[in-house]
Amino acid sequence: MTRPSPETIEWLTRLVGFDTTSRESNLPLLDAVAGRVRELGLEPRLFPSADGRKGNLAITVPDAAGGVTGGVLLSGHTDCVPVDGQAWTSDPFTVVERSGRLYGRGTADMKGFIACCLAALPELLAAPLAEPVHLGLSYDEEVGCLGAPSFVAALHEAGLSPRLGFVGEPSMMRMIRGHKSINVARVILTGVAAHSSLTHRGVNAIEYASEVVAYWRGRADAWRDSGPFDEAYPLPYTSASTTMIEGGNGVNIVPERCAVTLEFRALAGVDDATVLEELREFCAGVEARMKAENPVASVTVEVLASTIGLDMPADADVVLLGRELGLESTPDKVTYGTEAGVFTAGGIPCVVCGPGDIGDAHRADESIALDQLADCETFLARLIAHLRVSR
Repeated sequence: MTRPSPETIEWLTRLVGFDTTSRESNLPLLDAVAGRVRELGLEPRLFPSADGRKGNLAITVPDAAGGVTGGVLLSGHTDCVPVDGQAWTSDPFTVVERSGRLYGRGTADMKGFIACCLAALPELLAAPLAEPVHLGLSYDEEVGCLGAPSFVAALHEAGLSPRLGFVGEPSMMRMIRGHKSINVARVILTGVAAHSSLTHRGVNAIEYASEVVAYWRGRADAWRDSGPFDEAYPLPYTSASTTMIEGGNGVNIVPERCAVTLEFRALAGVDDATVLEELREFCAGVEARMKAENPVASVTVEVLASTIGLDMPADADVVLLGRELGLESTPDKVTYGTEAGVFTAGGIPCVVCGPGDIGDAHRADESIALDQLADCETFLARLIAHLRVSR
């Protein structure tokens, strides 16, 4: 078993020590990273969120001529999912080594990749580079890639504009060229409460919500039966499901409110915006029938998250660079979403490649194999050698 460097383990231990669950601020972690990076002579750029509670951080190692525009982006999100209700056998925010693995929240998803990149900064600084390298640390990926769109805009506005990038989600260091989009919508139906013995005086929000659920199941069945299809995915069609429903407050009350949460994960051939607009049109029809019973009834549709899918061509520059750096070329695509689609749509073509197994993410006793971190270090060393200016 190959071990990663002590520097990578030290960085991972430090990063995991910060509780960056998405409901918490990631600024303490960013402050700690920025302080260590300044000791190397670099000045990181902090791009705060609109409310100032969180931020994106860019660390740029200039090229040999001092240039910062273009180059390669290495990107990772700093937030992680909650540990609430999970049966951990050790402190989730303290890295523990057992049987060739490091345990702790975020070790796989995806502080392991960030740790490898931070540990590589001294070597990047020592090598005169043909083009700059940017390390990007984002916020709120786990709750819908909320920080990535503003990060892309900020990178361009700051004059950095990486020409391509690698998003280090756990992929067992395989290069992933495609993933589905993720969209989450909540439909809130407001009816009229009444005594259940006088149903004609009320508008039953739950009963009308059932129409929305049935409509959504119909969309899911149509995609399953008629496509479009992409056999590179383990589930080769766009999937959809009703994931949450809440309503009613008594067995003898006509329910006034019902909220239904819907999700779909779309192939590249499906227009997400059109699907959401068609959902709104259907719900408008439901609302009209509710208002016919009582004009105060209403239906609203809220889009809670909408992340962009990824479908990178096999001959794209970033794919060719990945192959040159020894990454396994695979036609496989994944059903989980990443920020790679957001970066790509924003003019920074990206693929997914990072240490660890996505199957170890989000669970109790999340962990990463030591040799996966070592493999990531090898990839970064090859990238540095590739970019090194010949003397």
